[in-house]
Amino acid sequence: MRRREFITLLSGAASWPLAARAQQMPVIGLLGIQSPDEDVTVSVRRGLSQTGYVEGKNLAIEFRWAEGRYERLQSLVTDLIRRQVAVIVAVGGPAARAAKAATTTVPIVFLVGVDPVTSGLVASISRPGGNATGTSVTGRESNTKKFDLLCELVPKATVIGLLVNPSNPYHETYTRDIKAAASGVGRQILDLNVTTESDLDITFASLRQQHADGLVITDEPLFLTLREQLVALAARDKIPTIYPYREFAHAGGLISHGANRSDGCRQVGIYAGRILKGDQPSDLPVLLPSKFETVLNLKTATALGLNVPTATLLRADEVIE
Repeated sequence: MRRREFITLLSGAASWPLAARAQQMPVIGLLGIQSPDEDVTVSVRRGLSQTGYVEGKNLAIEFRWAEGRYERLQSLVTDLIRRQVAVIVAVGGPAARAAKAATTTVPIVFLVGVDPVTSGLVASISRPGGNATGTSVTGRESNTKKFDLLCELVPKATVIGLLVNPSNPYHETYTRDIKAAASGVGRQILDLNVTTESDLDITFASLRQQHADGLVITDEPLFLTLREQLVALAARDKIPTIYPYREFAHAGGLISHGANRSDGCRQVGIYAGRILKGDQPSDLPVLLPSKFETVLNLKTATALGLNVPTATLLRADEVIE
């Protein structure tokens, strides 16, 4: 054997253990409807680490972000399946729906803001069946509570805007309970559609023209990505606004009410790790929020000239001053 051939064979043999280890390292595919979200990735990684999986050490993660373009979801999930990921983590109802439509064999762990049973993701909460399970961060009482809290802060409000993304196949589920609550107390709901950031200026111009007294932001992944812009526009036009997650209030929004999204993502990471260890998604019950938290930004309330009722202050889980 020639010296050059021997060296080539030897270097190839030395790489075999590395190649074997790479093949043995499981790969998770993370599919999100929004832009790259550090809060999501940090929380999912935290959950994975609680089950012994650390990215780069004994786990790889393939990220696919749709950047708010719902039409991209199907091709992104198809790409993950082609790469033979061991688990798909789907963040957002539309992402979960796309994953569920694409495969009946690859395990799916979702974080959604819709009812996973009525939306067809699982057969039941306690026994999901099929290849999907995860965490739901919504509830009918939470949607109604958003409306009630806004009315507490703006008791004389008669016209209230309701911001939705019509591209989201679940957008009507976000608004049904709020519209019913408004109808019951004689408040007018103004439907507002936003599918891209460029729609925001037109939307807020419509709010001003209609003399809206308040605004409800629905649980939509795109709006979380646009939270800085939404908070800034609401402040500019002095429109009291309630948001679905604490991240909005911490960005300067008036008030938020909803489940802790970061904890939901952590739970998703734990479930993904358990599935890698051999658990079946069909046997893992869907996790529901044990609590919906209210975060009030008192500084923003003062800037809007609102007199915050004592009951609202006492009810808040966190008050930002």
